[in-house]
Amino acid sequence: MLIAANWPIQAQVGALSSTRLLRGYSLPPYDSFNVAEHVGDEPQHVAANRHLLAQYLPNPPVWLEQVHGSDVIAVSSASQRQQVEQADALYTQLRGQPLAIMTADCLPILLCSADGAEVAAIHGGWRPLAGGIVAKTVAHFSAPSSQIYAWLGPAIGPDAFEVGAEVKAAFCALDPNMDGAFKKHPEQENKYFADIFLLAQLQLQTAGVSAIYSDELCTVSNPSQFYSYRREGRTGRMVTLIWRK
Repeated sequence: MLIAANWPIQAQVGALSSTRLLRGYSLPPYDSFNVAEHVGDEPQHVAANRHLLAQYLPNPPVWLEQVHGSDVIAVSSASQRQQVEQADALYTQLRGQPLAIMTADCLPILLCSADGAEVAAIHGGWRPLAGGIVAKTVAHFSAPSSQIYAWLGPAIGPDAFEVGAEVKAAFCALDPNMDGAFKKHPEQENKYFADIFLLAQLQLQTAGVSAIYSDELCTVSNPSQFYSYRREGRTGRMVTLIWRK
């Protein structure tokens, strides 16, 4: 099972997220469609899953070593498929070149210009978001931000994302309006529940992006469909991809 982005530009771009319901090769606790090489899964199973993924794509994707930072890689050549760089976002104008982001609670964010000429994919963990990765990625676009669409894929929901006061402080230092994305924990001092979907929406809006789409699917509360690092610890990764058609 694949999840297609629910935005009105499907004719211009391909955009999807994998789930663990897609019949793959990984065994528990990675069952069954894990695409990550760094989580302890058997390498041959990961390779087989990536090979299966390829049938849904026009070309091999560009993968990243995601480090929870705020660097953005601009993909300008198909040869970059062979280079696994450390970064947490990808941008391209190449036609038919998929960009891949792996997650298991963090928020995958896809961006596309209204004419379909530019696309980007962001690993929206709280550290990249607090580091300004949304604004840095939007800045790569030639299109005005008012002509950029955003789609937020499956991620940890607002009733499951427990964080410390330091996380709230980091976001509120960037923008006091982000205080509304945090709800006081009813039982633990200096603990909050964070709404990562709202944090991303606020940052996108600040960057001038208003066309934002999401089903706000929670990875933690849907164990049959999604991997969740917060829920399981040792687990696989989904992949979210975007490409110009």
